[in-house]
Amino acid sequence: MESGIDWELVRTSLWPIVKYALIGTVPLTLASFAAGLVLAMAVALARLSRVKVLSGLGRAYVSVIRGTPLLVQLFVIFFGLPSIGVRLDPWPSAIIAFSLNVGGYAAEIIRAAILSVPKGQWEAAHMIGMSNRLALRRIILPQAARVSVPPLSNTFISLVKDTSLASLILVTELFRRAQEIAAFSQEFLVLYVEAAVVYWVLCLFLSVGQSALEGRLDRYVAH
Repeated sequence: MESGIDWELVRTSLWPIVKYALIGTVPLTLASFAAGLVLAMAVALARLSRVKVLSGLGRAYVSVIRGTPLLVQLFVIFFGLPSIGVRLDPWPSAIIAFSLNVGGYAAEIIRAAILSVPKGQWEAAHMIGMSNRLALRRIILPQAARVSVPPLSNTFISLVKDTSLASLILVTELFRRAQEIAAFSQEFLVLYVEAAVVYWVLCLFLSVGQSALEGRLDRYVAH
């Protein structure tokens, strides 16, 4: 019985896996994170609102998202909604599930970042005639952005890895492509390790981008 690494398989399978990282995993991550951030901002502002209904809805949303597994959320949307007549294709289902999940976690990050800005910044903005909305956009959010970058970057990196769950609802991305090749070749260890390495490299690039963004936003921090 032969053993060892099939280097020819590693060589021939690498590009198909990287290809689906570029055309599957990366677009899925970007679309879900962008939509999730928009939702997170709305939820964070709702949580900070003095209107009890808005703050209550925001709190309930965060509680549900953070209190249930992402896999369950994904299955509810893809397999559960058809029972009430709502049928979605795999890609929209994955994007909706991941966006809702990001929104729940990122909302608390953004809320905490806004609250971390000293109240004196609000008072100074009001003294020069700024409205709350203008003060939030021009004074508070730029400072909050610097505080929120590290945890939001961690959320983004986690999302890159979480997209592998989309393979369970037939979304062809990095991990599903590795599964298909592994099923054909029966070399499961080699293919799954190869997929893990590609995820790792993606995360390394993102970590470099995170450091660059932190340095860029540092100029907006009040010292």
